[in-house]
Amino acid sequence: MNVPNFITIIRILSIPILIVVLLSQFKGSEITGFAIFLLAALTDMLDGIWARRKNQITTIGKLLDPIADKLLVASALICLVELGTLASWMAIILIGRGIAVTGLRAIASSQGHQIQASGMGKIKMWVEATAISLLILGSNILGQFYILALIGIWLAIAVSLISGAEYFLKFRFLFASKDS
Repeated sequence: MNVPNFITIIRILSIPILIVVLLSQFKGSEITGFAIFLLAALTDMLDGIWARRKNQITTIGKLLDPIADKLLVASALICLVELGTLASWMAIILIGRGIAVTGLRAIASSQGHQIQASGMGKIKMWVEATAISLLILGSNILGQFYILALIGIWLAIAVSLISGAEYFLKFRFLFASKDS
């Protein structure tokens, strides 16, 4: 197992810990959850950089990395809904977009096409991760700066919808009828 894949596995293994920390609501759980989520999100950048620079891109890495990202974000969003911090419809949009784009990638792959992450898709990931991090910290810690978390999640939804539409418009030919 190479280093980037090991980092991805660590990210996946951090998810149950994040869930327990967020839902336990012990003294300091917000800071601990913030640290776990932020470190896990940063490993997404780290494993990709390492894999590209050291020429360690693998098939399993290409499969596991996006799964790890979706699981991390979805788990955090579901916990935030459970805690009453995030409206369920917001989580549904963000998680649904991730599932839709993953499905599009699977369809593209089955037809011999590969869909790389777009610039807007990368921006979406970082806006989303920042907003989730701030929501995890919560209003008790952020005080008046909690407004940044709220603005961030709305921005994440907007960028998520725009980047999702971008992928589907760019690859709409995958759905064209072969009869026409």
